[in-house]
Amino acid sequence: MNDAVGTLKNSIIKLTEEKKYAALRDVLSTMNSADIAALFEEEIPEETLPLLFRLLPKELAADTFVEMSADQQEMLIKGFSDNELKEVVDELYVDDAVDIVEEMPANVVKRILTQADPEKRRMINNILKYPDDSAGSIMTTEFVELRPHMTVDDAILHIRRGGIDKETINTCFVCKKDRTLIGMVTIKDLILAESETTMEELMEENIISVGTLEDQEAVALAFSKYDFLAMPVVDGEGRLVGIVTVDDVLDVMEQETTEDIEKMAAIVPADKPYLKQSTFDLWKSRIPWLLLLMISATFTGLIISSFEDALSKYVILTAYIPMLMDTGGNSGGQASVTIIRAISLGEIEFRDIFKVIWKEFRVALVCGITLAVCNFAKLMLFDGLELMVALTICLTLVVTVFCAKFVGCTLPLLAKKIGFDPAVMASPFITTIVDAISLLVYFYFSSMLLHI
Repeated sequence: MNDAVGTLKNSIIKLTEEKKYAALRDVLSTMNSADIAALFEEEIPEETLPLLFRLLPKELAADTFVEMSADQQEMLIKGFSDNELKEVVDELYVDDAVDIVEEMPANVVKRILTQADPEKRRMINNILKYPDDSAGSIMTTEFVELRPHMTVDDAILHIRRGGIDKETINTCFVCKKDRTLIGMVTIKDLILAESETTMEELMEENIISVGTLEDQEAVALAFSKYDFLAMPVVDGEGRLVGIVTVDDVLDVMEQETTEDIEKMAAIVPADKPYLKQSTFDLWKSRIPWLLLLMISATFTGLIISSFEDALSKYVILTAYIPMLMDTGGNSGGQASVTIIRAISLGEIEFRDIFKVIWKEFRVALVCGITLAVCNFAKLMLFDGLELMVALTICLTLVVTVFCAKFVGCTLPLLAKKIGFDPAVMASPFITTIVDAISLLVYFYFSSMLLHI
């Protein structure tokens, strides 16, 4: 498949250079919109892009426009005539139009909304009122709505007349006149049912829905749990105001995963792809955490300085500080990442904290003893240390692993409980805490066993 796409790309580039636009249109019409957008992003010079875009059939052009980067969308919009912009906007689904509007500067947004028909403009503005990252902000208001008294024949006729403009017709929703959601049917149900069967008889009444203010991550989890293709979004009075479709949820999952990874790496989440970010953008996203972690790391320096005299008596102890700190940081990082992932999947909540601690304590016991035994053998056989020095290092290792696992499993749960993102309590933050703990434990055992 990749070879076929590569051949198409080469053909398009060659046809573009030779200015064979009729043949170029024929080739582009055979491609998927996502592949065309990728081609425009990577291979086509910006000055040629508007020409190629105008060669696309109307519906394919709209689908391709949705897949393009915000920078390219803005460039095309600025080059569009009002009629061209109206054609593209008219072909967009409302949720896609909202996504584009959110990325554009104010002057471009004004022009997009001006060219949208009044009904679409109203729907776009309604969705823009919902908070970011809520179900309302990612829903579409273009769905198939049926009435309970409709027969199967009535419903199919209704879908044929209006389904072309809907986001999906696979799942249809049955509502009262006031739009109160009472049931749902699938296109499969309609096709297989008798023609005189009413929606009230056919519909599934036990519906799982979400509120407009529900967090988008919770919506994504519901899709994963129930294998939905579309989920209804209702207001506070149970009225259907929109639906979230699986393609939107995939985007949410990608966005949320990216944010979690960036937070766990001590980076402020960014909206732009890496190659689209300037050096200044990357600096802004990274420097706050680096400064915070640098300042917090000075505490470990203060601890070492306060035990400087003791270390001078057993200088060899200094050589094993990095190993102890790294092992503690790695142990805490493992626990935190596991717990953060479990929280995000809804597997554990704050009420499970004691179960989590008990499980991690048992894991810490096994891991700590294994590491200590292996390290003790290495210290005695290869490093030739004194017995008490080796014992000091290994005991510190066991206690450090215990402390690291405890910190790593509890901090994300505590963060979630008080309203912070658990991903913030990931490796860099936990490592700093565990470093300080491991040094204090190390010097405690040193003073107790080595009398320094």
